Amino acid sequence: MIKRMVIMLVLVAVVLGGVFGFKDFVNGKIKEFMTGPAGPGHQAQTVSTVKAGKSEWLQQIQVVGSLRAVRGADLALELPGVVDRLYFQSGDDVEEGKELMHLHDEDDVAKLQSLEALADLSQVNYDRDLKQFKAQAVSQAVVDTDAANLKNNRAQVEQQRAIVNKKKLKAPFSGRLGLRQVDLGQYLAAGTVVVTLQALTPIYADFFLPQQQIAKIHLDEEVSATVDAFPGQTFKGKITAINPKVESGSRNVQVRATLDNPDRKLLPGMFATITVTTGAPQQLITLPQTAISYNAYGDLVYIVDDKKGPDGKPQLTARQTFVTVGATRGDQVSILKGIDEGTTVVTGGQMKLRNGVPVAINNSIQPKNDANPKPVDQ
Repeated sequence: MIKRMVIMLVLVAVVLGGVFGFKDFVNGKIKEFMTGPAGPGHQAQTVSTVKAGKSEWLQQIQVVGSLRAVRGADLALELPGVVDRLYFQSGDDVEEGKELMHLHDEDDVAKLQSLEALADLSQVNYDRDLKQFKAQAVSQAVVDTDAANLKNNRAQVEQQRAIVNKKKLKAPFSGRLGLRQVDLGQYLAAGTVVVTLQALTPIYADFFLPQQQIAKIHLDEEVSATVDAFPGQTFKGKITAINPKVESGSRNVQVRATLDNPDRKLLPGMFATITVTTGAPQQLITLPQTAISYNAYGDLVYIVDDKKGPDGKPQLTARQTFVTVGATRGDQVSILKGIDEGTTVVTGGQMKLRNGVPVAINNSIQPKNDANPKPVDQ
């Protein structure tokens, strides 16, 4: 019994040792293959490359903002009534002061005329009694009463005239009307929205920036905006206001830019991508973003070295080097440290490379390297 137990334990130990030993052997070979240099007979891997060059780089902040009208309002009347006349159509451009709608006001006009007649009579009585007072035919009290009646009647006339005017809807500013919400003969309660009016030229773009970015922006700094509705078109503007308060919840500050909108293409409520240019231009090395391999140990690129092979002939080989990347723009990324101008950098085919692998360059197909890419319809 003891002998069988010993044999079984020995066999188990041998099996487990073999399994773990084989696993360690495989892992070692994989590590050697992935990190070690290529052998003399290793086949050259085809890659695309680019020469690292410097270009002018503007520091930019890009955020998403919302558009709103410089002046916008939903127009309504203070008084109820029945729609008598309409002087506009949906989508009209109107000037400030243009009458848009009129409610039934015959009874109000009649009352106004009655009060005007009373005011005229009060004026006549006052003028007559004033002459008689000078002739000492009436007392000062009569003249004072006539003057008070005249003022009261005139005040009632102005009050009634204001009521009549409130039956008319006028454009408070120049702009474009929206969709008409009422029809002729319709009874409107006080405050019922008739139409929206929006001033579209210029237009505001409101957006938020983290508090760390406040020092980088200033009033009158130029901005540009793009919207999905008009791909490839850029709208220019300037920062016109910076909120003097940071939101306590998000630690963001609200910024407002005023955009030129001569064609009135931008509409309130649209989302826009806002780009703020900050600081002076810099000369930085730029590469296509495809050249960078991002991983947890750091960002790296593959450099092509021109060395002699084992047979003494020139041979191109790949070499890893870590880089410090900066901001991105379009298809490009800026390189702050790690490579020099003129260095040949691999832009495509990195997945099959490791240190020392021979490479063959084929630049017939190059990755995108545009600072301002534009969408292309397929």
